[in-house]
Amino acid sequence: MTVLNTAPWMVRRATQPGRMRLYCFAYAGGSAAVYAGWQNLLGPDIEVCAIQLPGRGGRIAEAPRRALQPLVDELALAVANQPARPFALFGHSLGALMAFEVAQALRLRRLPLPSHLFVSGCRAPSLGREAKGLHLLPNREFIEALRGYNGTPAEVLGNAELMALVMPMLRADFALVDDFRYQRRPALPVALTVLAGRDDQAATLDGIENWALEADDFRGVQWFDGGHFFLHNAGAAIAIADSIARALAVQRAA
Repeated sequence: MTVLNTAPWMVRRATQPGRMRLYCFAYAGGSAAVYAGWQNLLGPDIEVCAIQLPGRGGRIAEAPRRALQPLVDELALAVANQPARPFALFGHSLGALMAFEVAQALRLRRLPLPSHLFVSGCRAPSLGREAKGLHLLPNREFIEALRGYNGTPAEVLGNAELMALVMPMLRADFALVDDFRYQRRPALPVALTVLAGRDDQAATLDGIENWALEADDFRGVQWFDGGHFFLHNAGAAIAIADSIARALAVQRAA
């Protein structure tokens, strides 16, 4: 299937627009390729638009962003500038924070809001983020820290040439994590569902249930087998897609 680019922010694989769009935001170090298989899983009614940040994929030559709020503002405008159609947001880990902040930026500008916000692998923003300063570590220590997250293949971490290519992007993404600052705002007038891995040490029950404070229509927490990167498990990916498709179908019917 031909890959269509909505330059520069989005990558989509749909041959024609769906009745609803799902904008997908990746975790730190991820790219639009994280969601490459989701269009097939979700079917033609939902058009998957995977967000491609600078410094990766087709934008590898661009400098990656290190400041969160200016990036969020650009993303909100990119979403708002798409042809009008109902839409939802999905984000995993750092991507969950970005999706949440994009929804807030859309509301601030009185622009159309998503019908549903899906946040995955991320504790509630009201709990704040522990500033770890990983992006400031020397290369060897930074690589060892990445190894502990189990999100980067060992063969990549051991490839000096490849790591030299992706290191600026990885450091910038962890700088974005450290740059997040929570602001207490009224609950979003949207539906919100939390997705979490049963073995994810970073997303405890107490930590994720506080997401209920952020939306008027909290749909609860859905648990999946796996750790922080549970969305890469084949069975979990199918279950996630099914859950999203059912939630959005119910909203369309309503």
